[in-house]
Amino acid sequence: MQKANAIKYYGNIVKLASVLEITHGAVCQWRDIIPEKQAMRLALITKGELTYQPEHYRSSEVVMPV
Repeated sequence: MQKANAIKYYGNIVKLASVLEITHGAVCQWRDIIPEKQAMRLALITKGELTYQPEHYRSSEVVMPV
């Protein structure tokens, strides 16, 4: 989930942080793609209006067991 889309949905960073019950500062530290846990929470809270996209969180490198 993109940070910009989540902020746009709620109107500003303060409201987004409030919905997630986290600090404004925590949201400001996110990069363009928000943390996976928060993306899942927002998808649930918004009943899918904001979409959790698991492919954003998959590692491009597959580690094989030895």
